Amino acid sequence: MTDLIIIGAGPGGYETAIEAAHRGMTVTLINDGPLGGVCLNEGCIPTKTFCHHAGITPFGEAAERKAAVVEQLRNGVAYLLNNERITLVEGHAAFKDAATVVVGDEEYQARDIIIATGSRAARLPIAGVDLPLVLDSTDVLALSELPATVCVIGGGVIGLEMASYLHRFGCQVTVLEYAPQVLPAFDAEVSKRLKMMLSRQGIKIETDAQVTAVNEEGVVTYINKKGKTLEVVAEKVLMAVGRAPRTEGLNLEAAGIDYGRKGIVVDENMATTASHVYAIGDVNGKMMLAHVASFQGVRALNHIQGKADKIRFDLVPAAVFTTPEVATVGRTEAQCDDEELDYSVSKALYGANGKAVAMDATDGFCKLLVDNATGQLLGCHIIGAHSSDIIHEVTALMNLGATVEQARDIIHAHPTLSEVFQMALHSIRN
Repeated sequence: MTDLIIIGAGPGGYETAIEAAHRGMTVTLINDGPLGGVCLNEGCIPTKTFCHHAGITPFGEAAERKAAVVEQLRNGVAYLLNNERITLVEGHAAFKDAATVVVGDEEYQARDIIIATGSRAARLPIAGVDLPLVLDSTDVLALSELPATVCVIGGGVIGLEMASYLHRFGCQVTVLEYAPQVLPAFDAEVSKRLKMMLSRQGIKIETDAQVTAVNEEGVVTYINKKGKTLEVVAEKVLMAVGRAPRTEGLNLEAAGIDYGRKGIVVDENMATTASHVYAIGDVNGKMMLAHVASFQGVRALNHIQGKADKIRFDLVPAAVFTTPEVATVGRTEAQCDDEELDYSVSKALYGANGKAVAMDATDGFCKLLVDNATGQLLGCHIIGAHSSDIIHEVTALMNLGATVEQARDIIHAHPTLSEVFQMALHSIRN
């Protein structure tokens, strides 16, 4: 009997194991696959490596660099898990009951169990989806050479990041997105501007495009918003239509755990319908981001130990590593309108920022949404260089409930890109 079993060693799983060990708990970490999970091996890290090198380094060299980065970080995870309180078990885990997990011929028991098995790439149920030329994000990251033409089905985060770096490596790229805008969950103005910028770079983007089939010749058939059937021909097709929770083979029924197509059902503490069993990260389908998985693990640990926390899962920063980057936190204008909030909008342009001009990175803006009654920030949406870094200052202030008046009094170094946020603050007069 151990204090805690964790199934899955992605960011949520291994970081929670390390934190639990630091808190004095004994942990059995069961992992089926390379340490670091999808994020480290098939997602966040390799994608960002390619994003960094695209257009600068030949693809072959970038692929070698990607492999080296992944190996280095995977070895780092193994080092961190080399803890006397953590036992690493390799193999596939399945529940025998709510307190027992089976791996091969061995059974493991714990007072509490956390499921952190992550997700897998989803695919549309269309003709030709299983053809060899149809790739998912994992397949694309493993390519040793690039195709001349690529059709990306899906204009969300994964699709646009890959479209952006593939184009900069020299591929001819077409993106087909079913929704009226790319990045459907993001602020509409930012999505519109990003589509314009990527199109200007040479990436063809079609929204309101319902893909119906792919054939062996690489012909992708879709229906546009006018009901007209059109075609795109490509050497390879990237299916980037989101991810699905990885629940297969866990035998969740034996533990009395409720789950469905969208993932394992959990409450605000990440507790499942089975006593003392929790689910964190992509497998619960709440918000499929590595940093969310890590903090959901902290919330689960806190609940196990009876501790309160102030983690704000409604204030999660997100970034898209296209060129330029996009970052967001808090409400969009559409959400403010749906909630009938009284708010103001303020924007500052990168073109008026000295550092951006010096960097020749003047495309973009910082957009703030402010509650007119309280003066507090409701949301921030940035498109431009290093927006993935700038967004964290806003996130911190929003977590602390800072008002515009308080934020205005914070001195920023000059010249820096973060001054674009300060400029947006000073454009608000209420």
